[in-house]
Amino acid sequence: MKWSIYILCLFLLVSCKDKYNKNAQGNWIQGTNQEKLETIENQFRGFDLAMIETGYRYQELYWAGQDENWEYANYQVEKIRKAIENGLDRRPKRAKSAEHFLNVALPEMEEALKEQDTVVFNKNFQMLSSSCISCHAMEKVPYFTVRKPLYRQSPIRK
Repeated sequence: MKWSIYILCLFLLVSCKDKYNKNAQGNWIQGTNQEKLETIENQFRGFDLAMIETGYRYQELYWAGQDENWEYANYQVEKIRKAIENGLDRRPKRAKSAEHFLNVALPEMEEALKEQDTVVFNKNFQMLSSSCISCHAMEKVPYFTVRKPLYRQSPIRK
């Protein structure tokens, strides 16, 4: 009985070997290793995808504060930070513009969330929004105007 289990395990290991050597579905990442890296980098793009995620999480942060769902609000602040940091990995030239936002505005929001007070949250959320607008101006895209969300898009509620 033991030998049959060993043989079965060995057969499974050998049959799995080829699965790790295959390309992604559709074989769309092709070429030399350098060309493959360039294809993957192109899929991640620049800072625009980081801003899409940040915009979504900005809205979620706002509604979490209105619902007094402080844990969810903290989660969104963490994810905003991560989205921007990931974007800066791809576009380090934007680091100077994001510096105030990452080092001042987000930490101030984190401190406000500790108070678990909607009035304090709303005041700090407005300062966070102003920091977004300032960063956009430094990046010469002042037409990316940030306002507090009017409509809830997510089904998440407290």
